[in-house]
Amino acid sequence: MEPAAESVPAFAVVFRGSKTLCHEFSLVLEAKGIEHEVREHADAWVVAAAPSSVHRAYEEISRYSAERSVPRSVAPSVEPFGGAGIGAVGFVLVLLLTAYCAGAQLFGADWLSRGALDPGAAREWWRAVTALTLHLDQEHLLGNLLFGVFAGIAAGRLLGPGVAWASILGAGALANYVEILIAPATHRAVGASTAVFAALGLLAGLAWRQRLTLRERRWYRWAPLIAGICLLTLLGAGNAHVDVLGHGLGFLFGVGAGWLYARSGIPRSRSRRLQIATAAGALLSIGVAWLLALSHAA
Repeated sequence: MEPAAESVPAFAVVFRGSKTLCHEFSLVLEAKGIEHEVREHADAWVVAAAPSSVHRAYEEISRYSAERSVPRSVAPSVEPFGGAGIGAVGFVLVLLLTAYCAGAQLFGADWLSRGALDPGAAREWWRAVTALTLHLDQEHLLGNLLFGVFAGIAAGRLLGPGVAWASILGAGALANYVEILIAPATHRAVGASTAVFAALGLLAGLAWRQRLTLRERRWYRWAPLIAGICLLTLLGAGNAHVDVLGHGLGFLFGVGAGWLYARSGIPRSRSRRLQIATAAGALLSIGVAWLLALSHAA
């Protein structure tokens, strides 16, 4: 595709090629206000410009051709991880088992007082984990189960069930521990809702770094935030029993984790061993936290 030097009546040919390409370059010149025409000449299609605009027309076509030849990066398609449902089942079982043990006061211990978030017990770091598994009543438990399953499955499809739930637990526990440090001394809190908000934040953070179309960015970036606001509204943001501080911290730490994951490309490996190891680590963390809580003097 070399610019031609020949001329047609009253216009100088600046490009010779296919009809489609000539019309494409015509749009470029038209956008720049350069007088030109596209015509079929000598069994070929040409773009011809007015003599006074030949140099400009040639420069615009050359510049556009150079930009057109640069390969554009395309966001790689993301294949969902399998086993997201298994991770959600594990989440449900952990909460139900803890609820049963707390209700039966297994081992003769008051599980609620031993595991609740308590700003007066900052050294008892395990409360940041145990508080995520406790609930005040059935309604509280069922609400967190419902929203947690949906958010957890979505995160599990993007990161794998093990990495997703370990990340949700980590972000939720970190949020709880920060809450222990900054909340008033009279503040008490329990519930998996902080972890649910961490899951929503994780989704938002992951979507924020994805190279998507404008419409997709608007939806995937803001949908988890909107869902979090709706959840907070449903739970009652003005209710004294709602841990708004914990919810907000959980969402923020989840966003941070998701953003870092998306930026670094984690997890690069789709190995089952990674998912099993992270899932086992999450379950072990919960077990150790409860072991410390129950063995510690009330």
